[in-house]
Amino acid sequence: MKRTLGRVLAFTAAVALTPAAVATASNAGAAAPSKSTPTPTTTTTTSSTRSRTTTTAPARPRVAPKRGSATLYTFDAFFVHRRPVTVPGRLLHVDGIVHPFVPGQWVTVKSFLGHRLIKTERLRIKPSLKRTYGRFTERLRSTGSGTVSVQVTHDRTAAMLGFKLSRRIDVLNPSARFGSSGPFVSLIQQRLAALHFYLPQSGVYDSFTGLAIDAYHRLLRRGTSQSLDGRTISYLLNGWGEFKVRFPQNGHHAEGDIGRQLLALADGPSVRYIFPISSGKPSTPTVIGNFRVYRRTPGYLPDGMYYSSFFTGGYAIHGYNPAPDYPASHGCMRLPIQDAIYVYNWLTFDNWVDTYY
Repeated sequence: MKRTLGRVLAFTAAVALTPAAVATASNAGAAAPSKSTPTPTTTTTTSSTRSRTTTTAPARPRVAPKRGSATLYTFDAFFVHRRPVTVPGRLLHVDGIVHPFVPGQWVTVKSFLGHRLIKTERLRIKPSLKRTYGRFTERLRSTGSGTVSVQVTHDRTAAMLGFKLSRRIDVLNPSARFGSSGPFVSLIQQRLAALHFYLPQSGVYDSFTGLAIDAYHRLLRRGTSQSLDGRTISYLLNGWGEFKVRFPQNGHHAEGDIGRQLLALADGPSVRYIFPISSGKPSTPTVIGNFRVYRRTPGYLPDGMYYSSFFTGGYAIHGYNPAPDYPASHGCMRLPIQDAIYVYNWLTFDNWVDTYY
């Protein structure tokens, strides 16, 4: 009886301990995962009604801002002695090129005339066609002469580091008369030469400059004058005015536009130089047509003709004093004395001379 009671108690104890032993093993197995299995950060919530698992993603690495650089250009400024120049009231575009292009960037542009702030603007950097660089444009007019300083600032952002740059433009006083010198006179001479008017670019408002300005007025059909006015300056800086060659097939030749009192030296369709002339007066007009140089006479002739290139009969291109700004000769095309040697040396035997209205 005692032996039977002992077996019953032992069996009952074993049955009571079995569930607890099973739970402990399961937890131990979950707490000791295999070394070959990755273990992401996981939070598990378990209840009698639901089970939810939440996984936290790893933090993204921080991207360093890009280092930017920029260059300023003044494409419609002029350059005198390698310095950008303009005149008051003239529209000036200051273009900025930024490398690399980063979306959402802005620059602050401040413009000063001397020490006086004349304009502030905030501009968006726009992408190039292939988005390899960015660009912005500032439009500016100066109301007076002096030095304009354009200062550009890009503040540091999360995407691009900050930078600063500036550009200076000299705004010239647009005033000159005979005997004047300086950058503005050099600018006027530069623009006249660009339109093919003959003059040595001395930097001094001399007789060559006056004659070239007079020829420019004739080309524009604005009368005759050796003085500058605002309209003439504006036209010159805009590059307006062109002598169109009528006989390009004649190669290295001269054309006399009797209607505008101008002589042009041309190579095919390209004008080389333009000169003012005084052609034949109404009673002895210059012959009209197409001729060739058949005789050349250097120096003075007894009647005052200077370095003469004859193209038919007694008609010639030559220097003479005076060579007024109206038709006054006996039929020749008179040049100012100072222009005669250059024209004589440029022409040679058998070159065409074409005259027309």
